Amino acid sequence: MSLKALVTKTVQYNNWVVNKYIDWLSTKSEEQLNQETISSFPTILKTLHHIWQTQEYWWSHISEGNEFDFEKTLAVSSKEDVFNAIKSNSQKLVDYVENLSEEELSKNIKIESQWFQCDFSKYEYIQHAILHGTYHRGQIVTMGRNIGITDAPMTDFNFWNIYKDQ
Repeated sequence: MSLKALVTKTVQYNNWVVNKYIDWLSTKSEEQLNQETISSFPTILKTLHHIWQTQEYWWSHISEGNEFDFEKTLAVSSKEDVFNAIKSNSQKLVDYVENLSEEELSKNIKIESQWFQCDFSKYEYIQHAILHGTYHRGQIVTMGRNIGITDAPMTDFNFWNIYKDQ
């Protein structure tokens, strides 16, 4: 499998998972999504916001030229706004990657931020953004269980790979 096919499949899977989670969490009350529990972030909604905010940060580098506006991301806080923002960002990443060549995916992008300096390929930044979201979505399932939400959807990659076309 080519790098292009692998990365495309990965962002398509991520988009599917994001939509599954949003569909699932849309059935939960504001109270449940804002109930505090012990984790990296105190609530499910704040964890989702962090996933989106981080995807936006990496998008600003991956897309080369889109500025990351931290203040703007702080203004997004309602359930619907966070849901729409993360869905939009995930679809935007799919659309972008589907139009990149293998050479463009392999292009290095140097980042100099207040936190770190690095010079990796686009596909490595894309991979990082996806894996970061996966990590925190796992936390959301655990947070949900801790507050009585036990109906998380099955989102394993193999499940998507088998049933995505059905």
